[in-house]
Amino acid sequence: MSKLLIFGTGDIAQLAKYYFETDSEHTVIAFTVDDKYVESETFEKLPLIPFSQVESRYSPEEYKMFIAISYAKMNRLRESKFLEAKAKGYVLVSYISSRCSYLSQFQPGDNCFILEDNTVQPFVKIGDNVTLWSGNHIGHHSEIGDNNFISSQVVISGHCIIGSNCFLGVNCTIGHQVTIGEQSLIGAGATITKNTKAKSVYVPSRSMELPRSSEAISI
Repeated sequence: MSKLLIFGTGDIAQLAKYYFETDSEHTVIAFTVDDKYVESETFEKLPLIPFSQVESRYSPEEYKMFIAISYAKMNRLRESKFLEAKAKGYVLVSYISSRCSYLSQFQPGDNCFILEDNTVQPFVKIGDNVTLWSGNHIGHHSEIGDNNFISSQVVISGHCIIGSNCFLGVNCTIGHQVTIGEQSLIGAGATITKNTKAKSVYVPSRSMELPRSSEAISI
């Protein structure tokens, strides 16, 4: 059992503690955040340590770390803390749910968070600091770059390339052999069949409210 520190005190940090403690070989020992966000001495009944002090109290030679932050600022906030923790000397661990169908022969990079019901097909390559929320399909021979956040029920077809620092919203679909440019934002329900430029934003047409009550419709 390795001893683990979690960076963060939000929902994702709370969920990370649950997943690591119930479905991994890691034991969560403490939490850490930037000094100005330390509002108490504990979080989830464990010590909460200022990030400036963490290596003096929990040596990188003995403890590992996981950065549990969302997709804020196109994942750049999570990326910056990932790099800071690396600079302090910490090994950053990844979590792969035992309920994930991880079929690729290539293991993911550092600080990945791959939840239940994902299907990761053979020959897929996943970079560092990638979150795959529950229920996605990552098609064969696709490459997921660093610092990405892929929401639930996303379909990425075969031979796709997802550039770094992208956000893919719930239920979006990426067609076969499509490249998503870095820092692209793909909205919920969007369907992408052609390559996207860096920093592009795609959203589908919104649902339209009909001028009638549901009682007037026979189903």
